[in-house]
Amino acid sequence: MKDIFHISRLIIKKKLKVLTDSEKQELKQFQEDYPSLKDVEIKALADRLSGYSSIDKEKAWRAVVSKSLEKDDRPKLRLLKNSWFKYAAVFAVCLITLAYFYRNKAFDSVETTPTTVDKKIIEPGADKATLTLENGSSVFLEKGSAFQNQNANSDGVQIVYEPTKENPSIVVYNYLTVPRGGEFFLELSDNTKVWLNSESQLKYPVQFIENETRHVELVYGEAYFDVSSSTEHGGAKFKVLNLSQEVEVIGTEFNIKAYNDENIVYTTLVEGKVVVDNGNNRQPLLPSQQSSVDRTSKKTAVKEVDVYEETAWRNGVFSFRGKPLKDIMKVISRWYDVNVIFENKNLESIKFKGILSKNQDIEEILSIMKSSSINEYEITDKTIKLK
Repeated sequence: MKDIFHISRLIIKKKLKVLTDSEKQELKQFQEDYPSLKDVEIKALADRLSGYSSIDKEKAWRAVVSKSLEKDDRPKLRLLKNSWFKYAAVFAVCLITLAYFYRNKAFDSVETTPTTVDKKIIEPGADKATLTLENGSSVFLEKGSAFQNQNANSDGVQIVYEPTKENPSIVVYNYLTVPRGGEFFLELSDNTKVWLNSESQLKYPVQFIENETRHVELVYGEAYFDVSSSTEHGGAKFKVLNLSQEVEVIGTEFNIKAYNDENIVYTTLVEGKVVVDNGNNRQPLLPSQQSSVDRTSKKTAVKEVDVYEETAWRNGVFSFRGKPLKDIMKVISRWYDVNVIFENKNLESIKFKGILSKNQDIEEILSIMKSSSINEYEITDKTIKLK
């Protein structure tokens, strides 16, 4: 079978009328081999990404094509400002296209055991979090429930802290806790932006003290930071603390993953510069580099990574490029708030390649994986069994 990502790029380029002669021939041959491809309407597939209804699809297609022509040359640019990253979620169409092909028997199917599914619906994650105030009281934030006090405003899907004119004499902290099946956006009083992934908790000051180091703590979980420059705050540094490390921020954008059930803490730099201090040594990172700190040995390793893949969760997609199914199902279980059991342990090491929309039903996700990785699965209540 042809690489679905390559074929999807050809379909997109055909839509934009930028196919080369050789690509036209290649796509024509593929259409002859799989006739149902002719019925695929790209716009209809894109429209299925309901979470991205506001995206300018034409601009998104062009961004995707532009990226595909760059081959493996991945520019180290800002996620928020570069059009490729801004519209990267559209690549989920590749996997939706794949799901379409399988549902319509466009590819030769492999005989598998029928899947057992409990009719109880497992919903994709949504914007929700619990805010713990300085007095210990808690407020649950979700769509449709607004919250406001003298420091912060929330519309239920994000919370924004406003700076005060008076410089506080002491630091007062709030906690934002995102459960399994959730994510949330936070803007701190210094204009630093933070995206929290499922099963994560951040401790942060309600107001920062002027000209002093700005400290926040990622208690556990995963967070993407876009840090307000120190030049805007009298040179005050910004540091992210965690039990296993301290990250001193010199640049602006980076991702930290520090889940309690994982022994490695990952820090991925998108732009600028950070220094990772694990207590034994200080390791500077450059854009597209990722540090991994072993909680037990305290050793730090650094490698080059695909920034898009490491931060795709913030753009509304899962990006898996050759990751073991065991690691993938950890991500899936957090987002859909389900338990995953590998009845067939051999499946844990099977690698899967794909980019999927986080708005898809769990059955669609599993059906795609079933076509390439999983022979059989069973869903009962909030438990998924892979067989």
